[in-house]
Amino acid sequence: MASMASAASGFVLTPNVATTTTTGAVNSSRNSVSFFYLKNNAANNNTNSRANSRLVVRAAEEGAAPPAATKTAPEGGEAPKPKPPPIGPKRGTKVRILRRESYWYKDVGNVVAVDQDPKTRYPVVVRFSKVNYASVSTNNYALDEIEEVK
Repeated sequence: MASMASAASGFVLTPNVATTTTTGAVNSSRNSVSFFYLKNNAANNNTNSRANSRLVVRAAEEGAAPPAATKTAPEGGEAPKPKPPPIGPKRGTKVRILRRESYWYKDVGNVVAVDQDPKTRYPVVVRFSKVNYASVSTNNYALDEIEEVK
């Protein structure tokens, strides 16, 4: 009984990759990968076919490696947009709580983090030295519910 495994087979893959340099020129780099499945036909047919076969993988790269990509200004003379100013107090700032229903109302705590997403309702995380009834020492507050202590 003849099978595909008894014959030698091969597979060759040669992708062409084109890159653009910072000057606008196009570099072409050619990579080639070859896979060959070879079977030793001289081996005894009673033995396991996997023991008598081998896989040869060869990879070759022609030409120089493409240069590392660098950030350049977009065409049309537009500069990238500057970062918006940070929202809320800086980390580690002492703040007083103005939310009346809060356990820590009129108490002072330290800012742990400020979420910079403008859609966040309560972006400021404040940690306190004392815990509330549920043994929690942190809470989130809106920007209008806190004031910086000097």
